[in-house]
Amino acid sequence: MSDSRSSEFEIAALLAKPELGGKQARFRAGDHFFTQGDAASSVFYIQSGRAKLTVLSKRGKEATIMLFKNGDFIGEDALAGVIGLRIASATAVTACTALKFERSAMVRVLHDNNAFSEVFLKFVLIRGIRTQEDLVDQLFNSSEKRLARTLLLMAEFGKPGEPETLIPAITQEALAEMIGATRSRVSYFMNRFRELGYIEYNGRIRVNKSLLNVVLHDQLPGHPSSRPTIIAPAHGPSNRVTRTKPLSKTKQPPRPK
Repeated sequence: MSDSRSSEFEIAALLAKPELGGKQARFRAGDHFFTQGDAASSVFYIQSGRAKLTVLSKRGKEATIMLFKNGDFIGEDALAGVIGLRIASATAVTACTALKFERSAMVRVLHDNNAFSEVFLKFVLIRGIRTQEDLVDQLFNSSEKRLARTLLLMAEFGKPGEPETLIPAITQEALAEMIGATRSRVSYFMNRFRELGYIEYNGRIRVNKSLLNVVLHDQLPGHPSSRPTIIAPAHGPSNRVTRTKPLSKTKQPPRPK
């Protein structure tokens, strides 16, 4: 067993201790951990399953902004200052079990338990780094590359241990919301990835390691590297700059006295 897996078990065992105040909760697929506009009064730790964070606009448009798995905290915004309102909704994508910590119990444990504080601080730092990476990805990468990165993250490529190549069921609409593209573009890219052997899907998506080439090396058949090609200027007479003499001013006749 890898050090990462062992650490996850240790963290789960630590958080499950009754003295920490966590209460186990079970959610079916589609159930809400909390809803946008609710009071931010608790924090959840996912023990098993997958969940998503969504935001609903005033016009009724919903966007998926983050996915969660076992070992993640949800609703840590409850610890930021005074109790406010949730700015997003957390929903179970698959059946989930989680530990629910009331805000007061969470604050107390963070002060009293150094081991718990270290675990939570590490999570917050990793979440901050992930948010920055998502922003850079959104600003500088093509939608095709953003989709490839999202699928790899969902399959947990790049983490210690074997990746979970079969990712949870997710709609193309949700993927489109996450990468900032239209559903038709996502459908086109998914079909292209499947034709190239990067993914397999028939209801659920299986991500193959070869998809890493899209993110790491921009290796897509028919697509050159995203780096611009610098063309050296040709040498020859046509490139010479010819300077012309300024036109002489027309001599004006003298004015009569």
